[in-house]
Amino acid sequence: MGRWIWLWAAFAAGPAGAGSFTPPAGCDGFLTVQALGCKLSNFYRCGADAPGDQWRVDFGVMGAYFISRTDHEAQWVESVDLSPPRRQSLAPDPADPASFSELLASGMDTFSFGLVRDDGTASLVDGFDRLAGQTRVIDGVPLQMTEFAFSETDADTGALLHRARGREYVHSEWRLFFAGPSEWDVGEGFQPIDHSPVEFVFPGEPGFFATEPKYGCGMMMSQAPARIIPARAMSADPKE
Repeated sequence: MGRWIWLWAAFAAGPAGAGSFTPPAGCDGFLTVQALGCKLSNFYRCGADAPGDQWRVDFGVMGAYFISRTDHEAQWVESVDLSPPRRQSLAPDPADPASFSELLASGMDTFSFGLVRDDGTASLVDGFDRLAGQTRVIDGVPLQMTEFAFSETDADTGALLHRARGREYVHSEWRLFFAGPSEWDVGEGFQPIDHSPVEFVFPGEPGFFATEPKYGCGMMMSQAPARIIPARAMSADPKE
């Protein structure tokens, strides 16, 4: 059984409660992030994957809702929305692959690539990430701030599906992006959203691989909008 199917079967049944997340067999967890906007993310790596691949499972008020896998360059490899289940993969031969190495080396990385869903529909993503020249320490972890913008269009019609702009955070050693204050447009104009990290929890610490988000849940009646791009691997449904 594929890992994403395993996770869908494990977590699609009902709302989250206080508990502990267990990754698939052969995988080891290394980080939990409690973020603003009622979002918790658990990160893990699997021995059977290519070196540098990393997985993330996002939890909201109703439980796990999104899974993603990125590679060594923080390229999005695949993602799965859990309710309803929908999988999307990076199309082969991207025109301009996203490169975490290029971002760190030059301070700027552009990207242009395709996405393909299991039902055969496809989209195109174009955008950039740029180091903002600022560092912020969150819960004792130093993070570089970035600026980004991107748009996703239907591959057949060219119609705009969604777009976003704003700031994020990167950790150069972990080769991970974390959401920050930004604006998203899914067809109704730009709306602000902020899933900035608040706590970083490591193995052996209280709250590691928890399943219940802590911050901003009283105001959350549903998941917040987000995007799918290779570095962040976020869902395009109202979430992230």
